[in-house]
Amino acid sequence: MSTSDYSDTLNDMTPEPTAPPRVVVLISGNGSNLQALIDAQSHDRLGGEIVAVISNEPDAYGLKRARDAGIDAVALPHREYDSREAYDGALIKVIERHEPDVIVLAGFMRILTPRFVQRFLGRMMNIHPSLLPAYQGLNTHARALEDNVTQHGCSVHFVTEELDGGPVVLQAALNVADDDSIDTLKQKVQDREHLILPIAVQWFLQGRLQFSSQGATMDGHPLPLHGMRLSHEDAAEELDEPS
Repeated sequence: MSTSDYSDTLNDMTPEPTAPPRVVVLISGNGSNLQALIDAQSHDRLGGEIVAVISNEPDAYGLKRARDAGIDAVALPHREYDSREAYDGALIKVIERHEPDVIVLAGFMRILTPRFVQRFLGRMMNIHPSLLPAYQGLNTHARALEDNVTQHGCSVHFVTEELDGGPVVLQAALNVADDDSIDTLKQKVQDREHLILPIAVQWFLQGRLQFSSQGATMDGHPLPLHGMRLSHEDAAEELDEPS
């Protein structure tokens, strides 16, 4: 066989298609951030495939969103387990069955055990409705208004054992108006959550965004405490908000 025969044989070979990275999303309720991820995937802007949505609340509307999109929707009610440790052990098994590259907490209202966090450390991200490290925990909009802050917003961060304390990846800021209420702030912040969560997931799946013991890096460069931040003006422009 001549060299040209080898060349023809190699040229005729078709490489096997590469499976897209796998995403598992954890929710507890309406699933609006899940919908933002589904929409990004449908427009090839997620960088992977959502292979499962898991909820600790069996009646969560987000499960219907998943089913409507043809995604495996799993209800794993936490009330059926005797302890947080037992529930998280079951949740680990369900997640690992889907072999995810990243786990996204999109309104998952559970405090995770250290065992769970360590199992997925470095490939689990959460969306939080404040400009972390400010206002960790619940009732962020009410607390921001009580403090008369001029800026509020949302953050995507890696999940660690510290509640809402993992390295921040990306934030979107919001100028608080004099007439803002809890409800108006909630809506404006949610709009920003829907904007930045798919971006952060895509960066991670592209290998650009990484977690280390020193914090988060982007393209190999350490990120500051607040990660990267979209200003109010830039976020408003992206969302076509009135000026």
